[in-house]
Amino acid sequence: MDIALIIIGFLFCLLGLVGSFLPVLPGPFTSWIGLLIIHFTDAIPQNWTFLGITLGISIVVWILDYIVPALGTKRFGGTKYGMIGSSLGLIIGIIFMGPFGIIIGPFAGAFIGELIKDSSESSKALKAAFGSFIGFLAGTFLKFIVSVGFLIFFFVKVWESWGELF
Repeated sequence: MDIALIIIGFLFCLLGLVGSFLPVLPGPFTSWIGLLIIHFTDAIPQNWTFLGITLGISIVVWILDYIVPALGTKRFGGTKYGMIGSSLGLIIGIIFMGPFGIIIGPFAGAFIGELIKDSSESSKALKAAFGSFIGFLAGTFLKFIVSVGFLIFFFVKVWESWGELF
């Protein structure tokens, strides 16, 4: 059963990495669930302090994920239309352009969103789209770094208990 829990925990950590790029999946929190799962094995002792600290980090990053793009958009004069467009552009971009959609989609979506709000000022829409894009990249980078850190913690915990597993 321990091996099954480790495999499931690893899959959650990988899913967390993917979730760092997709706005519909909370990346660090999903990776944290992978850490939680391995602590239910008999071989890896439960460390509630470790789990509490990593849970706190994942919650803070989850909150910042909503604040950072908003700050980027506001800083460059954008509106909620640009932020919503950025998220929709990411999803559509990934579906139709694969990995390139991660970069092109949010920018195009924010630009189109700002044009929907006010089609008379395309230069303002372009500036807001750039701000939304920068905010999105900053949030994505933060989520990715935390998810990679949780994956490293996962491997360290499994490695420390390797002798009890096999």
